[in-house]
Amino acid sequence: MTARPATPDLLDADAAGTDGNAPEEDAPETGPLRRCAVTRERLPKEEMIRFVIGPDRSVVPDLAARLPGRGIWLSARGDVIETACTRGIFAKAARGPVTVPPDLRSGLQAALLRRFVDHLGLARRAGQAVAGFVKAREYLASGRAALVVQARDGSAEERQRFLGGWSGPVVTPLDGARLGAVFGREHAVHVAVAAGRLAETLRREAGRLAGLNMAAPDMVTLDMATPGAGLPAGGKGPGDAGQRSGRDQDRRRRTNSPPGAAGRNDVQGTGG
Repeated sequence: MTARPATPDLLDADAAGTDGNAPEEDAPETGPLRRCAVTRERLPKEEMIRFVIGPDRSVVPDLAARLPGRGIWLSARGDVIETACTRGIFAKAARGPVTVPPDLRSGLQAALLRRFVDHLGLARRAGQAVAGFVKAREYLASGRAALVVQARDGSAEERQRFLGGWSGPVVTPLDGARLGAVFGREHAVHVAVAAGRLAETLRREAGRLAGLNMAAPDMVTLDMATPGAGLPAGGKGPGDAGQRSGRDQDRRRRTNSPPGAAGRNDVQGTGG
């Protein structure tokens, strides 16, 4: 596909500002809310992803929101990440040319999965998470559980039978083999996590993963209300969907420049 120049008409009016040209000045990074550089919505920072610009002018994800420097915040949504990559949003927010990793979205997905696995391992070692139908079900029956993690490739009937009358959050970011590995077993389908900070962190990270996969769901479902509602007809999880977005498979390195800058760079099109 022919590269397109990053001119102001490619930018959403809301992202560019009320007049379509000058961006709104971002508020200082204080308080619980942040403004998305694409949608301009103010959202809880836990539902967003922070980026900073490295010394080499590369875009660096800051999933823990701890790196120094002025943050660029985006909603944790696949379409928002794609828009930021293809329409010069990072360069606009950074007020200068930046280099966007060609695999930014897939890299974010992998990093968030690692964070989920790490925190689930912490919960297990702290005695706040148990695996297995009987043990996990005891957590639910006693009211100790605040979160259920289930293998996305587990039987839909078995998963629903386990949940019973459970009305709390259910997340499915891992397959049975990877979920079992956290608990030192070959396979696991049901995990219950006790109330506390780790359960909330796991729910939050699963939510960010689900958002990133909205446009190309192949890894995560997040059902916060009705157990099993996130499963499509036939009981297969999103991992069985089969095809990923072509944009995530064939992304070339892009360099963003702010609209109107001298010697503005071309921005690679999405291809789809």
